[in-house]
Amino acid sequence: MTSECKAEVINDSNFEYKKQSIINLFSKQGDCSYVSCYCEENVYKLCQDVNKRNPNEVTKCYVAFISNLSRTVPLWRQRAGKDDGKLVVWDYHVIFLYHPEVDRCLVYDLDSELPFPTYIHKYVTETFRTDQILKPDYFRFFRIIQAIEFLRDFASDRRHMKRSDGSWIKPPPNYPAISSSVSSHNLEDYIQMDSTKGPGHVLSLAQFVKHFYKPTS
Repeated sequence: MTSECKAEVINDSNFEYKKQSIINLFSKQGDCSYVSCYCEENVYKLCQDVNKRNPNEVTKCYVAFISNLSRTVPLWRQRAGKDDGKLVVWDYHVIFLYHPEVDRCLVYDLDSELPFPTYIHKYVTETFRTDQILKPDYFRFFRIIQAIEFLRDFASDRRHMKRSDGSWIKPPPNYPAISSSVSSHNLEDYIQMDSTKGPGHVLSLAQFVKHFYKPTS
């Protein structure tokens, strides 16, 4: 796999909206850097690609960490899911969002079986469904960070993927661990959903939808 994902133009005939075409930042999912169970690093690589190949678009890109206090977030239509709905309960998940226009937002989720990318309304409907069917411990919360800030500040030495004996729970990516100018590991700051702490801002599912999905009248 390569982390250098080429850009192309989305043909809107493949999507719900019939408007002027917008840029698809990544030509195909298989060309993007991907390592199972390292979703935060996979998204970091997507941010790097946009910053390198489409720097004018990076200010329109966001990273969303999805978790909650109990670290139990149900997501449907995930490739790792086993039942008909492809349901998985993760401790956290990370997705990439491209919001080029006020009424359109694309979601890039390398772990989803949905198209790459998928418009926000379809992604939310099929991946999150609604909190109304869940117990409060399973409600999803979203920490939203601008992509350029994520590139500047995020760091992970991958300690969360090691057992007590030092062995790997899942094999790590073959590139060096990500560090910033001020930290070698701050992943927990992004996963925790205390709105008074950490980078970016925290939204409920309803607030997340309202922020990124503004249908035309």
